[in-house]
Amino acid sequence: MVIAAGQSVDRDPTAEALELAVRAAQEAFEEAPSLRARVQLVSMVNVMSNAGPAPAATLARALGLSPTRTEVSTIGGNSPQWLISRAAAAIAAGELEVALVAGAEAQHSAKAQAGGATPRQQLEGASANVEGAALAPDPVVGDDRVGIGDAEASVGLVAPVHVYALFESAMAHRAGRSGAEQRAMLGELMAPFTEVAATQPVAWFRDVRTPTELATVTADNRLVVEPYPKRMCAFLHVNQGAAALVTSLAAARAAGVADMAVFCWSGAEAAEVWFPSARPDLATSAGLHAASAAALSAAELGVDDIGAFDLYSCFPCAVEMAVEALGIAPHDSRGLTTTGGLPYFGGPGNNYSLHGVASTVYRIRAHGGTGLVSAMGWYATKHAVGIYGATPPPRGWRRGDTEAAQRVIDASAVPVATEAESHALVVAAAAVAGPGGTVTAAPVIARLPDGRQIAAAAQRSELDALAGRELVGCRIEVSGTPPRYRLAP
Repeated sequence: MVIAAGQSVDRDPTAEALELAVRAAQEAFEEAPSLRARVQLVSMVNVMSNAGPAPAATLARALGLSPTRTEVSTIGGNSPQWLISRAAAAIAAGELEVALVAGAEAQHSAKAQAGGATPRQQLEGASANVEGAALAPDPVVGDDRVGIGDAEASVGLVAPVHVYALFESAMAHRAGRSGAEQRAMLGELMAPFTEVAATQPVAWFRDVRTPTELATVTADNRLVVEPYPKRMCAFLHVNQGAAALVTSLAAARAAGVADMAVFCWSGAEAAEVWFPSARPDLATSAGLHAASAAALSAAELGVDDIGAFDLYSCFPCAVEMAVEALGIAPHDSRGLTTTGGLPYFGGPGNNYSLHGVASTVYRIRAHGGTGLVSAMGWYATKHAVGIYGATPPPRGWRRGDTEAAQRVIDASAVPVATEAESHALVVAAAAVAGPGGTVTAAPVIARLPDGRQIAAAAQRSELDALAGRELVGCRIEVSGTPPRYRLAP
């Protein structure tokens, strides 16, 4: 069960990530102070900001904890939910009683400090610069494979916004929409997220936006990559932290706080075909479908039994993938977020979904029922889903079984070519926007006549002709190493 949760936010550009994690954890301990001495495991979500080699051990020292183990996750927005499910599994097996899962980012400070600001070290031991050097590095847990392969890297498909725009283009093509039509639809999808963020005290942006405000390209809402303007993209330059105390029922009862419990019902994980260029269908997520179906099955619930959702929302296509995987409507009356989402609540690196868990815990405490949190890492690659409830699960916590589904997903990978002299059919495209609507890059994934897929970048001479062009479904001529393309006659 999650017995307590805390969140922190600080707009001061001198704040540090570990300081924010300390504050979030302290808030959680204020609800369950007697559990402080019983923490056996401190799990820290991978920190992009400077936190030293031992962020979990440093956090434990700053909080005055004496855990038997500390650890830090690999890169991936799936990590917070995965760490909670991992702790729940160990508790259910009798191997653990109390775990602290925490994370934070201070990218707002990092951006300011690049301009000369000085970080503060307000809490003793909270900064790796103060204490971390004296501690051994934390063990790293989780899948540490890199998110892209040589095929993607060779054509500049590295930035998440560019890769997710590929997925969005495939979705738009499947629906028969132009880029402008897709952008208008996405404004309708994401506007309710801003309404939720406006109610959250720790949200970075608390402005309610209309669909038109989100979808219209203006000087203040520049087009980043078709079809995403700035206000549809995860906002990373935030200072936010979150923490959750995961305990056994026995430990909660001994601490006198069992009445605050929100129960972990189930969790499940799955991965997509690992590299985007090898995925057979870039308009859907087989991994998210497998993980959500397994989590619901393990909890013995149907999707209609879920009272609240927090769906990962780094870019709109992540929300669309989850809606499709769960079989719910894009404008489900239950809502799709408990925080407001990464573009509006804030996107603190790998740690966003810990805020999703915390907000879902608060929601269940206030209204009862159940909640589902989905989390996503790399390029819609690693998925973790957790289900929570106000009452104990009828059969105890259970992990969803995705082994058979994972074998099917892995076997579906399409062979990838790294060079070719051939025509090809574009299956996904990302038109990167520059000043005045110019196209500065236009990487694609295309299918060759022999069934292989290839990632290719546009020849420079082609860029002007690609502005406003719907590339998915077009034929191109691919040549060279690394692959470059031009539009077919």
